[in-house]
Amino acid sequence: MSAQRSGMAVKSVAVRSRARLPYIVRSTPARITRMFVSQMLAPVVSLGPGERIAIWTSGCSKHCAGCISPELRMQLPEQDVDVDELAQMLLDTAHEHGVHRLTVSGGDPLEQAPELAKLLATIRCAYDDILVYTGFTFEELPQVIGADTWETLKSLIDVLIDGPYVDELNVPDCALRGSTNQRVIYLSDRPHDDYDQYLQQPRQLQNFVQDGTVNTVGIANRYHHEFPVKEV
Repeated sequence: MSAQRSGMAVKSVAVRSRARLPYIVRSTPARITRMFVSQMLAPVVSLGPGERIAIWTSGCSKHCAGCISPELRMQLPEQDVDVDELAQMLLDTAHEHGVHRLTVSGGDPLEQAPELAKLLATIRCAYDDILVYTGFTFEELPQVIGADTWETLKSLIDVLIDGPYVDELNVPDCALRGSTNQRVIYLSDRPHDDYDQYLQQPRQLQNFVQDGTVNTVGIANRYHHEFPVKEV
């Protein structure tokens, strides 16, 4: 599932090409050094409670009809980033700006599950709340990404939004999710009152204005109903 996004690109280091992700992706520990990330933006308030840092991974094999970010199905060489450098960027941003909530969307972040696990394990100490989107269902994940990797990720993620995007199930009162089949699943034992309250609010879009270009972040309505847009 892809939350709508655009904005500042994450600069890649030592760019190299990699083939498009297959449906099931597993990496050996020695290979977990790089991942494909398209964007990082902050502060984001339209993809979860509070001010957040948001990143969008690239690579998704699902091809959901009506996907808001079809360009993130592919992985481009310039989106290939070092996991340790990305982690340091997220740690520095949290410290410098006092933003300690993270949203990870895509693409599908869990098609790079071992890389995501390494990233989240490195930055977990600086973040009070980590929200991750995936087009896989909760029940599919142990088989798709491997039981051990899934157990690791479950210990690092606070809230998971699961399931493929279904265009005809995109309704305006479906907060934080693209379609009503998707679920908000609490994985940690931290209080989730902030999420319960956020889910009662209407959807919102957030505009980031950079270099004369307006970039929009949030969950878009299928039929373009009007709802609040906040400019940053």
